[in-house]
Amino acid sequence: MEDRRTIHLVDDEEVIRKAAGFALKTSGYEVVSYASGVEFLKSARSAEIGCVILDVRMPDMDGLEVQAVMAERGVNMPVIVLTGHGDISVAVQAMKAGAIDFLEKPFEKAALLQAVTRAFARIDDADVRSIEASEAQVRIAGLTPREQEVLEGLAHGYPNKTIAYDLGCSSRTVEVHRASLMAKLEVRNLSEALRIAFAAGMGRKSK
Repeated sequence: MEDRRTIHLVDDEEVIRKAAGFALKTSGYEVVSYASGVEFLKSARSAEIGCVILDVRMPDMDGLEVQAVMAERGVNMPVIVLTGHGDISVAVQAMKAGAIDFLEKPFEKAALLQAVTRAFARIDDADVRSIEASEAQVRIAGLTPREQEVLEGLAHGYPNKTIAYDLGCSSRTVEVHRASLMAKLEVRNLSEALRIAFAAGMGRKSK
């Protein structure tokens, strides 16, 4: 049973549970679905160790609350959070609380499988986190100091206007730095840039 890979899929939307569950099962994973965070938490402590895919927008108990209870109860499984499009501030909160990755809905199968692969790599190899951190720090070192400041602001979930105010420049200037840093990091969108920032430890300390 060592090769079994269990994924706990927690989402109140049945269509997401079915679509993501099908994609994961056909890729060789065992999937246990839950319609709410409350339902998942009832069996979390005795559940098969694996990866938790957790929607952040759920009634009764949202994903951030589920994460907090997991931490309180010592349920130490890697968490991937699902967020609505543009809901970056929530993703930032989840990452600060220990989530290892996040996906914006609607997500592609390839992105889902890549996130799951990263999650299980974290379970398999305790050194993975330090390797990811080192790689991210090398990439961020290639940015200018001002680009690093903009990325730090983004990792805190701040909008361009707030970052511009903090840095004493215009929103347009922040947009230029943001476009430049994304090109240097060779990422296609803000989500990918934030993964690198979080891996390097950005956004975790309060400003």
